[in-house]
Amino acid sequence: MTKIDSINDPNKPKARYKVTNWKEYNAGLKRRGSLTLWLDDSISTNWYHIGPAKRGGQIIYSSECIVLLLTLKAVFRLPFRQLTGFAESVFALMGVDLQVPSYTQICRRQSGLKVPLGISERLKNGDPIHLVVDSSGLKIYGECEWKVRKHGWSKRRTWRKIHVGVDEKTGEITAQVLTDNKTDDAAMLNQLLADTFDQGVNIGKLGADGAYDHYDCWDTLQEAKIEPIIPPRENAMFQLGKDGLPTEHPRNRALEIIDEGGQEANREGWKIQSGYHRRSKSENAFFRWKTILGEKMYAREFGNQKTEAAVKTAVLNKFIQIAAPKSVKVA
Repeated sequence: MTKIDSINDPNKPKARYKVTNWKEYNAGLKRRGSLTLWLDDSISTNWYHIGPAKRGGQIIYSSECIVLLLTLKAVFRLPFRQLTGFAESVFALMGVDLQVPSYTQICRRQSGLKVPLGISERLKNGDPIHLVVDSSGLKIYGECEWKVRKHGWSKRRTWRKIHVGVDEKTGEITAQVLTDNKTDDAAMLNQLLADTFDQGVNIGKLGADGAYDHYDCWDTLQEAKIEPIIPPRENAMFQLGKDGLPTEHPRNRALEIIDEGGQEANREGWKIQSGYHRRSKSENAFFRWKTILGEKMYAREFGNQKTEAAVKTAVLNKFIQIAAPKSVKVA
């Protein structure tokens, strides 16, 4: 690979893009707020729980009912009491004779709820995807950013980490894991891969940042026959075999490409050649998450927070399937 001299040119103009499907994209953005997206015709048949009776209190409402209400809560950012009133008023306007669970029931049923991510069939039945993974923080409680920047912090602040796997082509989230804020990013790679495979999606490539530069991650991807696109750290050393020579490990091949023009000169060249910059699709997913659904978690119990994260993931997948811009580079 040759050295690319123009990469770090400060006088190089910033690339500009143009949305080519603005009419369809604009209509899709409006449809995201339509209640018809969230209230399906089958709602009445699946509203109440169907199953054998057990000892103790009986389950009245189905899991689909609770997931639907939690989806409305996430989309319209409603507290539980307002959610109950919102659903009751919608059913009254529709003339649907369905009883709405109380806000306490909805809250209690959150923990351990199975929430489908709503991945499109074209991903499940299509070619292996280029998966990009990353993590970000979701605030639980604490002072606002303005107060901390202006006056410093005076109370405890904490957050959860949301780890996601995103299809770089469509922007759909194929897997998500919620952990505490001390969990290492690389430790969640196996679960993200397993959850993506469980959805019926095949993976051809995986892009991740330097936090995933661990031999465990490289070896896992190699065993799964997934092409790794992970930047080795700047002081990375070649893996040597018993004969003292570099092995055929994929990390060694990345280091060879980078070292051809020098660590500083050719690292950007490797990123372009390998398609590493496609990893920004994961950051774009977090931007959409925090802009549309907020950067704060409303649930307080960890089990409920996991369900909240899964519901919001399903909402983002629904949104990107309804309206996605198609942009082309114009300059």
